[in-house]
Parts: sequence; C-alpha cells; structure tokens
Amino acid sequence: MTVPAPRVADLPENKDILPVAAPGQTWRVLLRTALRHRGEAAAALGFTVLSSAGVVTSPLLLGLLVDRAGAGTAALVRLLAALGVAVLCTAVFTALAQRAAERLGARIAADLREDTLTQALRMDAGVLEKAGAGDVASRVTDDVEQFVESVPLGAAVFTALVTVGVAFFGFLSLDWRLALAFTVVFPIHALSLRWYLAKSGPLYAAERRSSAERSRVLLGSLHGAGTVRAYRMHPLQTARVAQASAHSVDAALTSLRLFFRFSMGMNGAEAVGLSTLLTAGFFLVRADAVSVGDVTAAALLFHRLFSPLGTLLLSFDDVQRAGAALARVVGVAMIPIPAAKVARAPGAAVTLSCAGVGHAYDGRTSVVRAVDLRVPAGTSLAIVGASGAGKTTLAGILGGAFPATEGTVTLTDAEGDVAVSDLDPDRLRDWIGIVSQETHVFTGTLREDVTFAAPDRSDEAILQALTAVGAAGWVGTLPDGLDTRVGEGEHPLTAAQVQQLALARLLLRDPAVVVLDEATAEAGSSGARDLERAAAALVRGRTAVVVAHRLTQARDCDAIVVMDRGAIVESGTHADLLTREGRYAALWSAWSGAPEVAGG
Repeated sequence: MTVPAPRVADLPENKDILPVAAPGQTWRVLLRTALRHRGEAAAALGFTVLSSAGVVTSPLLLGLLVDRAGAGTAALVRLLAALGVAVLCTAVFTALAQRAAERLGARIAADLREDTLTQALRMDAGVLEKAGAGDVASRVTDDVEQFVESVPLGAAVFTALVTVGVAFFGFLSLDWRLALAFTVVFPIHALSLRWYLAKSGPLYAAERRSSAERSRVLLGSLHGAGTVRAYRMHPLQTARVAQASAHSVDAALTSLRLFFRFSMGMNGAEAVGLSTLLTAGFFLVRADAVSVGDVTAAALLFHRLFSPLGTLLLSFDDVQRAGAALARVVGVAMIPIPAAKVARAPGAAVTLSCAGVGHAYDGRTSVVRAVDLRVPAGTSLAIVGASGAGKTTLAGILGGAFPATEGTVTLTDAEGDVAVSDLDPDRLRDWIGIVSQETHVFTGTLREDVTFAAPDRSDEAILQALTAVGAAGWVGTLPDGLDTRVGEGEHPLTAAQVQQLALARLLLRDPAVVVLDEATAEAGSSGARDLERAAAALVRGRTAVVVAHRLTQARDCDAIVVMDRGAIVESGTHADLLTREGRYAALWSAWSGAPEVAGG
C-alpha cells in the first residue's frame, strides 16, 4: 500500500504548549541566578572595567604623542613606555575579563539546565505529556546550548558597553564639540537597530519553535520506529520529518536575510560617523580650538570603537537568538508545581484504594470511568482486559504517575489516610513504586544503574536484590561485575535483563506499594518465566497492583478485576471468575487453549 505524502495543511500548527517567559521575567531569573555566584560576577565586572579603560587610554596617548612630536627624546620615550604599559595591561585585563565572564556564564548555564530539568521532572505529568518530550528536550538541550554558546559573546557585549561609555568621557576630555560629533553615529544606529529588533524578535522566536517541532517529530519517529515499520508508515513519517526540517530551515534563512540587511546599514553609519568627526576636527583645528593631536586621538578613538560598536550591533543577532532560547528555558520554571501537603514516610502496612476515578486525556473522551477499588495491605490485585481497556491508564493513576481528572486515590496506614495527590513528590516513591514495560537503562556502571533510586545501598544489598529477581547468574558472568558499564554504547543487555534491573531497582527502593504495568511483557518466551518469578518475589508481602500480561500472573494474585472500555466489568478471585463463565473465563479459555472450571 502506498501512503501519500501529507500536505502542509495536514500537519499540526506549531505552537508553544509550555510557557515562554517575558523579557522582564527572563532578566529577573538571569540576575537571580548570577547572584548565586557573587565572587565570579564581581571579578568579571572589575576586570571588564579595567580592560575598557585600557582600550580608551591608548588613543589618548597616541594623540599626546603627535602633539609632542617636537619634544625631547626623553619625553617621547616616557610616552612610548606608558603606551606599551597600557597595551600590555589592556591585553591582560581583557583575557582575565573574558575568562571570568565565561566562567560565570558557564555556572549560570549549568544552574539553568539543572533548574529546568528539575522543574520538568516535577511538573504535572499531564502538562508534560501534552507538551511532548520533544519540546522539553529541546529546552533542556538545544535552548540551553544556545545560551551557553552566547556566553563568550555576552562578555564581549558587556566590555563593549563599558568601553563606549568610557570613550565618551574620553572625547569630552579632548573637546565637547568632538564628543558631540562622535554622538552623530548613535541616532543612525538607533534607527537601524529599532527597525531590526521589531522584525527579528518574532522571527527568532519562530525559529526556536520550529526547532522544537523538528525535535518533537524526529523523537516521535525514533521512539515509534517499531510501529512505523509494522504499519509501513515510512513515507508518512519521512514526509513529516522533512516538512518539520524545511520549516526550521526556512525560519533560519528568513532571520539570516534580515541580519544581512542590518549589517550593511551598520557599515554605512560608521562611515558617516567618522566623516563627521574628521570634518568637525578640521574646522576646529583651523580655528585653533583644538590641536592636531586632539583630532588624531579622537579619530583613533572612534576607530577603536568600530569593534565595540560592531560587537554591540552585530551581537543583537545572537542576543536575540539567546534571548528567545533563554525565554523558553525560563518558561519551564514558570510552570506551577502543586504544593505538597504531606511529607511523612509510610507505615509497615499500607492499603491502596480509589473512589470514583475517571480520566480523560483530552478533557472530553473518558478512557477510565467510575472506578472503585480497594487493595488491602499485603494483598495483590490483578488488572486484566483487552488492549485499549484502560489498564495502563488506571495503573498510572494508582501509582501516582499522573492525577485522575475525576475521583481520588488514597493510601492508608496506621496513621490514617493520605491522598496520593497530597504527597510530596520526593516522598511519593517511598509509598508507591512503579515498573512498566517501557524501562530504561541509565548509562554508567551496573551498580549506579541499580542504585539510581537508592544510592546509599551496599554491594551486599545490591547482590541480594539481583538474586531475588533472578539476575545473579548473568550478572556473575559480566566482565567487571557490578563495575561493568551498561547503557547506550556500553555492554548490551537483553530485554529480560533490562526488566530484571528495573525490578531490582524497585526492590532496593523498598516501597510499601508496588504497581507492575505489564512488567514482563518485553521478555520473549525464554525469559518470561524468569521475569514472572522475579515479579512474584517483588510482590510477595507487599500491597500490589499487577497489570497482567500473562494470565498466570493474574491467577497467582489474591483478587482480579476485568476492565472493558475504561470500566470494571468483573471482579473476584481466579476461581470465582471462572465459575461465573463471564469475560475472564473467556479470556482464560482463549489464553490457555482449553476451558477450565473452578477446581478443575
């Protein structure tokens, strides 16, 4: 079957779902982050001022040298020596200022990246799911990198600002009329810059959005590669990636064309400014109002300002890019995090229950409807049903992965009831642990991977957990044991081994309640029994909810509920449900290959 390429109108409109900070909010966050490193900020400011003073000093000394051309050799030697010292000091202070500013910028960028990632991990799961992984990943990686790349330029921009300010006072020290002639260039630059900023801001914001959309489409294609191959969706996905990439390239080229027009206007303004200064100097010298050395110093000083002025004006291209990227990074920090009400640890025995739970991802179509459940402390409940029945959604709600749009989920221990939505996020995983079929291997040593959620555990505890989930055998054959590096590009692991690590990780965390969402589904038939035994070891003695991929798991649980179209249609024990000859009995018959009756 040939899949037609999508039209532009068929593709989703590119909009920001997560907020983008306003300029004032961005500056406040940037300043607050910089103030965490007052020492580096003070050093960068001090060295920049000294560097700027050196830049202005050299032209003034050269002008003085012109006026004293007829003086004795000793006077000229002293001026040349002073000029040499000024040049040397300027070079040293410029290097120190750049190093201090880049160090400060790197610390700010690291803080922003960590703050953004922390906020993204703590935000409401519904918001994160709606925004998509591509938008968040783009903000934490591409947008932060855009800001990091602008850090050296930021140091140069600050130096240029200070240099222009000090230079103005240098012109005043020569003659106020020369200073006035110098200022002619600013209205021209201001008009050009105003025109540029009005057009470039929206263009760069659109460019960042296009980049985020490209990341979203590309990540979706990579993560869903199996589905794409299964349904032969290669042409459609290729067209979507190509369309998103084309939008990103078009946005970048539009911004680049605007910048070229702006840079041409800047060169014209510099020519007008220097011509005005030299003309004014000619008439002032002719009137004996200033000396030739003064005009020479003014001309050289203005020439020295070509670079700082160019830096200021040309940097607006990168500043606009960095500002758009930083606004998206800061926007993540603006997402409100619900205030936690309870931060206590769970008791030894915890009962899990829910009342009137319903959920609609889009706010309209319910995928879970009016679910009431109670899992007594120390017992296990299996959830079974056809694909699309709402099992995974219900498991996620019970495990606190995201809140239900209706109803409440409650945990009860010896101290009383507490709603899952009221628990502190850092405490929630002491109460409930989740393992799904979509597990992840963290790049690092096997020890680091297993202890990700419990970093203080000893090697003995790690080995006990690995033994409990049936992983001790293959772990013992690893080249470096617990020090073997796993993850992307490292020692390969099978799907069953990855799942065993996830179960061992949860066992070390030792939550009071466990939720297993088809945690054995990724294993082939060869590893299924091992994973089922590992899951049984994890469930034993705990309050547990098991979304059963194989009905043998449901049979071993204390109670079973059957879901269909988001609602519970049957509940009871394995034997009871077989006796009723309802949906569960039909599922069991289809799965086992032969009807089974209670007690048979």
